[in-house]
Amino acid sequence: MIGVLALQGDVREHLAALTGAGAEARSVRRPEELAVVEGLVVPGGESTTIFKLARIFDLLEPLRERVRSGMPAYGSCAGMIMLADKILDPRSGQETVGGIDMIVRRNAFGRQNESFEAAVDMAGVDGGPVEGVFIRAPWVESTGAGVEVLASVEGHPVAVRQGSLLATSFHPELTGDHRVHRLFTEMVLSARPQR
Repeated sequence: MIGVLALQGDVREHLAALTGAGAEARSVRRPEELAVVEGLVVPGGESTTIFKLARIFDLLEPLRERVRSGMPAYGSCAGMIMLADKILDPRSGQETVGGIDMIVRRNAFGRQNESFEAAVDMAGVDGGPVEGVFIRAPWVESTGAGVEVLASVEGHPVAVRQGSLLATSFHPELTGDHRVHRLFTEMVLSARPQR
């Protein structure tokens, strides 16, 4: 069971991509819904809005606790920002869930009208490049020693993994290609306690 944080952003698209990757997916809006999922997707959208709504819905601390305790999580675009330990240029008062030892820059590739698509060679994803949809996308400024860079565009990391946490600057949920979601589903399965 993989949840999609359903506060704001492209929730339906992630639910469909997870289902297409073979996972059972559900929306998460409350702490009790978060408590029963085995992994969580933090979707693209607006990171400051997601942060504010997470606080309003009393989800920020439960999210931090689940990530600290090892729950697999995947963040795309704004979700990448939410999983970063630090934001280079945060909006006033903006905080993150954290978990990935990285510093990200918001809107690094430019404004909405500078959005673009690019073929992205991503380690851990078989079958050739994935289509990267970059919409007001962040990039990773720097990473700690425990972070694996899976893909870069224009010399900037755009996909990273640290343990059970995965993040991309781009939106694979918008392409119909479920390979990144399949990778995350496999991460969730491998994090299950051995019975």
